[in-house]
Amino acid sequence: MANGLFITGTDTDAGKTYISSLILRALRNERVDAVGYKPICCGDRNDALQMAMASDISIDDEAEMNRINPVWMKTPAAPHVSAMFENRPIEKQELLDGYKSLSDSHQCVITEGVGGWLVPINGMAFSVAELAVAIGDPVVLVVGNKLGALNHTLLTVEAMRSRGIEPAGLVFNNLIDELDTATITNKGIVEDMCGVEVITDVIRDQEEIESWPFMELLGL
Repeated sequence: MANGLFITGTDTDAGKTYISSLILRALRNERVDAVGYKPICCGDRNDALQMAMASDISIDDEAEMNRINPVWMKTPAAPHVSAMFENRPIEKQELLDGYKSLSDSHQCVITEGVGGWLVPINGMAFSVAELAVAIGDPVVLVVGNKLGALNHTLLTVEAMRSRGIEPAGLVFNNLIDELDTATITNKGIVEDMCGVEVITDVIRDQEEIESWPFMELLGL
């Protein structure tokens, strides 16, 4: 059984928080004690707040919010840049300790990365990719389905495999109401080209997601 899932995206606006929150609610509806983990927020804390609400945790509980989101940088930039501006280096062990704290007290942890797969956290020696490798949970790639998604997805999958990570699956998040030729065909083409299964296809503003594919990944 996996301790959780690591959610990454093809780019910053792919919909990681939205999909992570849907997964959390689906698992909790099946009485799985799932909790969200947003190791780093840069700018506002909205992503962590959404994951807390999806985990049935009060956003007014400061101690619990700091467990869900141990590093909150106020500068809206990549973590490495925010850390430089605020003179506050982000250490890998701090983020891993935060993950372990939640993992020790919950059945599974849904971790949401920051931006895309190679976003630097502390220089190029420590990026989102290295954090995912260190945590060791199956990695789900959220694809923001739009023109250009094929390139973004193939590049991300290639980068994941270069670090010994085989994606556990893709979640296609449709970012527009009316699909066009590119968004309609992206799903089938990307599956054929990279050999990674599309777990589910989420329409814009969908409020629920099926739990079973994620329960299978978790071994539940």
